[in-house]
Amino acid sequence: MSARPDWHVFPSPGALAEALAGAVAAALAGAIARRGQALLAVSGGTTPQRFFHALSRQALEWPKVTVTLVDERFVPEGTPRSNATLVRNHLLTNRAAAARFAPLYRPAATVEAAAQEASAGLAGLPWPLDVAILGMGADGHTASFFPDARGLDALLDPGGDALVLPVHARSAGEPRLTLPLARLLEAGLLALHIEGKEKRAALKAALSPGGDRPVGAVFAHADKPVPVYWAE
Repeated sequence: MSARPDWHVFPSPGALAEALAGAVAAALAGAIARRGQALLAVSGGTTPQRFFHALSRQALEWPKVTVTLVDERFVPEGTPRSNATLVRNHLLTNRAAAARFAPLYRPAATVEAAAQEASAGLAGLPWPLDVAILGMGADGHTASFFPDARGLDALLDPGGDALVLPVHARSAGEPRLTLPLARLLEAGLLALHIEGKEKRAALKAALSPGGDRPVGAVFAHADKPVPVYWAE
C-alpha cells in the first residue's frame, strides 16, 4: 500500500496553526464520543509552538485526553532540549492543562533501558493513537527516524510490535526515544506539519521516484492519504 500527500497550504504559520488545531480537536472529540477517551502524540522542535498554543485553547473534554510524544531526546525534563518541557510549556496550558501527560523519558542508565521502562509505562494507555502529528527535518527525518540511525529498518518496520524504541544516530546528537512507525500508522489521524520552502522541497524530494529519506516510509506504508499542513 502507498498513500499520497494531501496538501493543506496556508498563507501564514498562524493560519496553519489554527486550522491544524481545529482538525486535531475534532478528531479527539470524535474519539472521546466513540470510546470515552483519546490519545494524542505530538512532536517537538520549534515548528509546532503556534499549533500547541492554538490547540491548548480548543474546547474539549481535556481530562479525557492523554498526550504523549512521538519522540524524545534522552535528556531529563526541564532541560532546554527536552520535548516534554516544550509540551508542558506550550501545549499543556489554558484549557489543555487538564489533559494527562505521558512522557517518554525515563532516568535510566541507558537509552535502551529507558525505552523498556517507557514501553512498560505506556502500555496502559488507550492505544491505538487517535491522532499523531509529525514534524520533519530538512534531512528528511521524522519522529527519530534519522537517515543514519542504527537499526533504521526496525524503526520503520510497519509490522513491529514495540511501543517505544531507542535510537542512536550521530546526526541526532543525543540518543533518542521514539514511537516506531508501526504505532504511528495506527493513528486515526496521522498528519505532517512542516513550514518553509526548504522543508517542502525536502518532502517532495523524499517522495519522488528513488527518494530514500525516512519520511517517505510514512507515505509508503500508510493506507490512506496523509494530510500535509504547510505554510511558507
